[in-house]
Amino acid sequence: MDRLLEILLRRVIVNGALKVTTATGRSFTVNAPPRDGPPQEAPPQEAPHQEAPHEEAPHQEAPHQEPLLAVRFTTPQAERGIVLDPELKLGEAYMDGELVMEAGDIADLLALLMSQPASFNPSVPAKAFHMLRRLGRRIAQFNPPERSRANVAHHYDIDGRLYSLFLDHDRQYSCAYFEHEGQSLDDAQLAKKRHVAAKLVLDRPGLRVLDIGSGWGGLALYLAEMAGAEVSGVTLSQEQLALATARAGERGLGERVSFALRDYRDVEGPFDRIVSVGMFEHVGVDHFGAFFRKARSLLKEDGVMLLHAIGRSDPPGVTNPFIAKYIFPGGYIPALSEVTPHIEKSGLFVTDIELLRLHYAQTLKAWRQRFRARRDEAVRLTDERFCRMWDFYLAASEMGFRHQGLNVFQIQLARRQDAVPLTRGYIAEAEARLRQAEAARAAPLRLAGE
Repeated sequence: MDRLLEILLRRVIVNGALKVTTATGRSFTVNAPPRDGPPQEAPPQEAPHQEAPHEEAPHQEAPHQEPLLAVRFTTPQAERGIVLDPELKLGEAYMDGELVMEAGDIADLLALLMSQPASFNPSVPAKAFHMLRRLGRRIAQFNPPERSRANVAHHYDIDGRLYSLFLDHDRQYSCAYFEHEGQSLDDAQLAKKRHVAAKLVLDRPGLRVLDIGSGWGGLALYLAEMAGAEVSGVTLSQEQLALATARAGERGLGERVSFALRDYRDVEGPFDRIVSVGMFEHVGVDHFGAFFRKARSLLKEDGVMLLHAIGRSDPPGVTNPFIAKYIFPGGYIPALSEVTPHIEKSGLFVTDIELLRLHYAQTLKAWRQRFRARRDEAVRLTDERFCRMWDFYLAASEMGFRHQGLNVFQIQLARRQDAVPLTRGYIAEAEARLRQAEAARAAPLRLAGE
């Protein structure tokens, strides 16, 4: 089987190099770099009648370049699994310790594999598994309320201390908005909230806002504190609900911000504004139409909605099986072509679309670095296998945004075409006002801390 693995890796990896040690101890290198470097032009020879003084030159070995990446398999079962079903078994092999990184880390390996021009489904069985998953994707994404609650609990109702190890201080678990190179994760997440708020056109205090998928409450609290909104957040996570409610109470916002354990399909309106950040990926392709019809029914006639969600730039596909099995059951990253027809049929107008391309790659890189820096704490909270799973998840997600066309789209929607200004200048103006509100709120807090 290790011979077949070698053949398949040589077929896939045409850029970069990888050294592989099999479970039997045999090693091979795919795309080995040249041992002696490029050929050098021979120096001109002296004329025969001239004798140059003879000096013994020290012997120098030609430098040997080891491949940048090296992996070792500990079981033949892992090799077999990757040949037959690499989309699932690569992650499982790393999670179970059957694939060990000997040079470089798992993010480097995934970057190498995901940046190749060929698909990492080179064998006939691998292609068959992929096709079967495409055929069954609607079943996998069928998310009635009961199943949605179970799917959310799988990922979010775990020890909340785990998320505090790698998220920003506000626990924003979605794509940050990096305004400039070198911006910190905390500042970029604040910029994301500001950018989202600006697109909601919160032009007067007291607007009633629905936050679908409110997480740990950070965005809802921001909208109330900085824009004077009255926010209702809904989530399916018990852990998130408890922390968000506690945070609202601690900030004295209990009368203006409320959170409930409720499916979006059970919410009653109307609302002036609706926002949903990082939740649409859990809706399921069979439920897109119901989601937008419900949103339209909840919006007032002059209402505005902002949808912030991960999307793919290639045609409709299927959820990676490792992510579906271990991280986000029932989840799916849609193509824009799968979303807009349902918006059109719902009667909502698309008033703006912005694509955040590499912002999530930067966000995931920061999460991965922070997680690795506190990995010992994560092991104490969970175990080694869980931490390898989480490491693979963060690395694979980052490389998906860097190399495979994933992005984040922000779609602004309205029931009327005149619900938002005619030009996009209002976004920058609103962000400037929100920055002033942030500074005004931070000033007394700085004084109190001095």
